[in-house]
Amino acid sequence: MLNEHARTGTPRAVVALFATIMSLATVGCATHYATPGRAADFKKLGVSREALTDAGIDQTLAKPPLASFPCGIAVVRVQAPDYHSDSAQSYGTGNYCVITTRDIETDKDWQQLMKLPMVTGIAPVNRLLLPAQLNTDLELRQAAASLHADMLLIYTIDTTFHVEDHAAPLTVLTLGLSPNQTAQVVSTASAVLLDTRNGYLYGFSEATDKGFQITSAWTTASAIEDARKRTESRAFEKLVKGVGATWGDVIKRFASGPKVSAAAGS
Repeated sequence: MLNEHARTGTPRAVVALFATIMSLATVGCATHYATPGRAADFKKLGVSREALTDAGIDQTLAKPPLASFPCGIAVVRVQAPDYHSDSAQSYGTGNYCVITTRDIETDKDWQQLMKLPMVTGIAPVNRLLLPAQLNTDLELRQAAASLHADMLLIYTIDTTFHVEDHAAPLTVLTLGLSPNQTAQVVSTASAVLLDTRNGYLYGFSEATDKGFQITSAWTTASAIEDARKRTESRAFEKLVKGVGATWGDVIKRFASGPKVSAAAGS
């Protein structure tokens, strides 16, 4: 049996941007989550929270949501450093790169995001707003601020595929022309919704899709590339639906609360 393995997706360095994303998705469905709210004030309970919590963790928990509703959302796709595909172009060096080409996203997907309640607009982040060196989410949030977007939606696609030859002797006899190979593609699309001003995490969403492609040895690369795009496109479509559900939870939890002016977040 002949086996070939390949993988494209997020590197370890980029995982820091998505540390809050849990692997809860199952094939064919999407998961979403909205942050329940701020941490409890231990001082009111007679306990010093600062004494019990590590400094870095305490700073994260202390971040307040600063966005006002309705609001604009900046959107950006990130991948591993030096990510490359036949249909997508990347920009930036460092811990991650930004994908500047829409190869798996459709107009329908963007329209669905633009129709979300209390959203004034969806603005894609392009390379003109970004520095060449990309290390943390700060560079992305600064770009979102340039677009006057209160929130930033960061998403990434993690794809694995495996090619299996079901009849190796037949492949030899037919010089690779027999469609006896199966390519299995699994794509997981993940997204986090951050506050542009301070990186407060409002929620996350994740969706997975699986595809199969019957191919031959002569056309394996092109066939897998086509299967990858189809599978990633379906995963992103499911992700958009999950983001919509997450946004509904965010609206219920944060839009009805007291508004914080832009000056407070500056």
